[in-house]
Amino acid sequence: MDLLKITRVIDGLSDVFGFIAKWLVLLACLVSAGNATIRYLFNYSSNGWLEIQWYMFAGIVFFGAAQTLRLNEHVRVDLLYSAVSDRARLWIDIIGLCVFLLPAMTYLTYMTWPFFLNSWNSQEVSSNAGGLILWPVKLVLPLGFGLLLLQGLAELAKRIAALAGVVKIDTHYEAPLQ
Repeated sequence: MDLLKITRVIDGLSDVFGFIAKWLVLLACLVSAGNATIRYLFNYSSNGWLEIQWYMFAGIVFFGAAQTLRLNEHVRVDLLYSAVSDRARLWIDIIGLCVFLLPAMTYLTYMTWPFFLNSWNSQEVSSNAGGLILWPVKLVLPLGFGLLLLQGLAELAKRIAALAGVVKIDTHYEAPLQ
């Protein structure tokens, strides 16, 4: 299979999880508003409602990260990026992916998988009264890091292809308004 076809599959996967993250934002807002309303109107509250909000926040961050990278909307430290050519930007991206993102995501995926498995095997539950089971939110960690690793590999392949003249990558950078 062509490497660029694989990158399109990974892009699609990131889009699916990005779509989930977008809906989790709305759902988290609704749960938060509902929880506050019930607490003030009926003087009732549950730790489970608070914890589900934390779970959704984790999903928003971890599921949205890969799509953010795919869309080139991630945070970067702009010391040179805006002042160099498109080709130099591609090299900066390649070096950043290889030196920082890919090793970090590989390590974090590796380290969080046993963290999830331990929680799954023990059916770990929150120690808070009315708390939820913990393995679903712990699964979000290796899944999110793994998605970001895959998207990082796809971005690396696309940038190498752009250097070879096979594809065009928009490296346009707009400095923030001051």
